[in-house]
Amino acid sequence: MTFQTGARSASPPAFPDEGIADRRFRALVGEAGWARLPAAVQRRFSKRLAQSAVAVYAGEVIETRLSRVGKVLSFLARVIGAPLPLDDGMRGPATVAVMENPRLGGQSWTRTYARAGRFPQVIHSAKCFAGPTGIEEHVGCGIGMSLKVAEEGGALVFRSARYFLALGSLRVFLPRFAEPGAMEIRHVDEGGGAFLFTLELRHPRLGVLIRQVARFRDC
Repeated sequence: MTFQTGARSASPPAFPDEGIADRRFRALVGEAGWARLPAAVQRRFSKRLAQSAVAVYAGEVIETRLSRVGKVLSFLARVIGAPLPLDDGMRGPATVAVMENPRLGGQSWTRTYARAGRFPQVIHSAKCFAGPTGIEEHVGCGIGMSLKVAEEGGALVFRSARYFLALGSLRVFLPRFAEPGAMEIRHVDEGGGAFLFTLELRHPRLGVLIRQVARFRDC
C-alpha cells in the first residue's frame, strides 16, 4: 500500500468566482484539449452552480452489460453504497443531478436509474478537486479514485489513476493487484442537446467487467 497526505494539487480553484464560468474542468483538460471539445460539452462542464442550484439531465440507459465477475463485484460494492450498476441488461429512464458542494471541495452527483419492477437504483458520488491529479471521485465509506481527465476525439474522458481509502486527509492507495480494474467514463456530445455517457470497467486479465451506456439531454 502507498500512503499520501491529501494535499491539493496546484490546479483549479476550490470554488468558481461569482459571475464567471467554472474553469476547474478546463484547467484539468488544458487549453488545447478544451478548445477541441464541442461547445455544448464546454458549456456543461463550465456551468457555474450556485449553492442553491441544481443541473439536471434526463434520459435513458440503453445498454448495461455485466460479466460474471462484474456481477459479483457489483454485489459486493453494495456495502459502500452500490456505486456500480446492479442488473445485467438494465435499461430504462435515468436522471443525473449535479450540485456544488463546497464542504467537499467539489460537486455532488446523484444518478437515478429505473429498475423494472423494483425501486430505482440511486448512486451518490462526489467529484472533489484535490489530490495528485487534481480531481478525485468519492463513492462512499472513504473509497475513491484519483482521475485523469483528457479530450480524445472531441470526447471528454475520465480515467482512473489510483484507487484509495481516504482517512481524513490521508490517502491509503490500494496496491495495483487489488484494484478492480481501469475505470473509464466518456462524455460524447451528439448535438441537439443530447450526449452519450459511457462507463466501462476493464480488468487487465479478465477483460470488460461492466459496461453501461446512457443517453441524456440538457434540461
